[in-house]
Amino acid sequence: MFSKILIANRGEIACRVIRTARRMGIATVAVYSDADARSPHVKMADEAVHIGPSPAAESYLRADKIVEACKATGAQAVHPGYGFLSERASFVEALEAEGIAFIGPPASAIAAMGDKIESKKLALTAGVNVVPGFVGEITDTGHAVSIAAEIGYPVMMKASAGGGGKGMRLAWSEQDVREGFESVRREGLNSFGDDRVFIEKFIEDPRHIEIQLLGDKHGNLVYLNERECSIQRRHQKVVEEAPSPFVTPDMRARMGEQAIALAQAVGYFSAGTVELIVSGADPTGESFYFLEMNTRLQVEHPVTEAVTGIDLVEQMIRVAAGERLPFRQEDIGLNGWAIETRVYAEDPYRGFLPSIGRLVRYKSPSRWREGLGVGQSASSTLTHPQPLPQTGGEYIRVDDGVAEGGEVSIFYDPMIAKLITWAGTREAAADLQVEALDDFEIEGPGHNIDFLSALMQHPRFRAGDLTTGFIAEEYPDGFHGAPADEERRRLIAAIAAGNSFSRMGLARRTSGQINGPPPVPCDWTVRIEGHDYEVALGDGHAMVDQHRIEGTCDWMPGMRTATATGQGVRLGLKVAREGLDWIITTHGRRHRARALPARLAPLAALMKEKVPPDLSRLLLSPMPGLLVRLHVAQGDKVVTGQPLATVEAMKMENILRAQRNGTVKAIAAEVGISLATDAVILELE
Repeated sequence: MFSKILIANRGEIACRVIRTARRMGIATVAVYSDADARSPHVKMADEAVHIGPSPAAESYLRADKIVEACKATGAQAVHPGYGFLSERASFVEALEAEGIAFIGPPASAIAAMGDKIESKKLALTAGVNVVPGFVGEITDTGHAVSIAAEIGYPVMMKASAGGGGKGMRLAWSEQDVREGFESVRREGLNSFGDDRVFIEKFIEDPRHIEIQLLGDKHGNLVYLNERECSIQRRHQKVVEEAPSPFVTPDMRARMGEQAIALAQAVGYFSAGTVELIVSGADPTGESFYFLEMNTRLQVEHPVTEAVTGIDLVEQMIRVAAGERLPFRQEDIGLNGWAIETRVYAEDPYRGFLPSIGRLVRYKSPSRWREGLGVGQSASSTLTHPQPLPQTGGEYIRVDDGVAEGGEVSIFYDPMIAKLITWAGTREAAADLQVEALDDFEIEGPGHNIDFLSALMQHPRFRAGDLTTGFIAEEYPDGFHGAPADEERRRLIAAIAAGNSFSRMGLARRTSGQINGPPPVPCDWTVRIEGHDYEVALGDGHAMVDQHRIEGTCDWMPGMRTATATGQGVRLGLKVAREGLDWIITTHGRRHRARALPARLAPLAALMKEKVPPDLSRLLLSPMPGLLVRLHVAQGDKVVTGQPLATVEAMKMENILRAQRNGTVKAIAAEVGISLATDAVILELE
């Protein structure tokens, strides 16, 4: 066994690997760029080596610097995590040339599966179902248009070396191909150094199912069941779960057997994942097709660990050291249900625009469940075949690599944390997600906590009726918060009135009035979403529009979070103040509530509203990013929906379109410059 390993990655996955290595008694070496000098993974490791400037191309993607760090520290092996160099065969070969072990599959398997065009050819040879499409190289946009027409719309354009949702575009028409083909090529080149693109048929009503594989160097291969990853946005996974609510035992076996056949064809060992697209319109489960094989650990690996009790990182390390797998296919269990949600630095209320900035506040859920501390990797206690500690029937796990005061930068993936919940049933695991998401506290960059909570509560999600188009289908007009019924709004009204009572009481007690402060009113009018609720506060209860609410709220002036109970429901609250309004966030919705003493509320109607300025004539950058293309010039006439500019942020290109007809009056920004949020790009007249 190795005595010291280096983790060639950053953030939560570096922390994840360090935890398991520490449990195994293996010393660890972290590497870091300028941007990550104070990151948690650097502090967690036994040693840390600086490898370059903040851009990944000058640090984490420099194989030579990783090799140098291994030599300098005496690291015997490298775990690549995912992304960066994890699927680069030349990196494995560079390590092997120096006698350093790679904790992953052989270079030959990475090369074979890393090229999506060649991997499809191999899959066909191995007898694996593949999606109909063009598996050769595409020369230019005209060639792409011709191929797409031959396959039949809709089609998917993909960068051959792509992954993680980057370098992918769905095309429903020739215009979509003409607009998107070059963007796919650029994203592939910028993110993976390869601008080749292939096109395949887009499967309608698709579900994204993947099979987790694990193999050793002695020819043993097993599949560890499946994960459902259908809920995606821009082809990037948002929610993953194991098992899939769609897959039957027979489907699982057939998918697993095909995945193993493909892995055997390339001499695979270590952890790997075969991704499949499944037609949800086929209830027989016969219509599943090979998409790609990821020759690395997946972001969503914790849900597999939760339902099988197997620490995948530990097994990867043991396999790299030459050990045999300690189990066979018939030993693989499937216990309970696990769900993972990805907490991203993005603003779902503004079209999911990427967000960067300092984490002014960061706190993950702090409860303990059956001996597993949140923030501690649940897999740190996993051994096969012993199950997870499930005496209470549920637990939560948070994998993160950030800390309060740290920064979400433009250089790397915007994921802040992963929240994993396990319970005996799917419904209980989803309920636990909602409860735990309420307990996150994130201030600084925007985040998608509310959106994740809304997904967990959505009736269609609860029914297991999933496709990769779920988000686009259910939120066609954007996200505006999870639905809240009248009973919930009455409870929020009671909370707002109670908070105002506490705040006014403190102010009067500390005002220093000579004759003593006047009594704080118990009758309030609370306006929420245009409706006025009449609230009368009592001892341990409130009357809201003549409805009695029994409950408590532990909020006190100065607190940012609180817990409320009412009508048998527990709510974790984020509490903020904006002018006269309370912003109370819970269960995926921000409630704006204005509480006024009932005797003063009628005067509010006399207050004038400030009308915001009309900015429709300006094209503003909705996010920090790089202006990579201007589609128009001064004097051009434009129509609603026409592309005006392309901004790259978080390694993804975003096309900004005209919101109205007009003529370009002036161009205010140049291609190649970095834009701040709301920076003016051009002006229309």
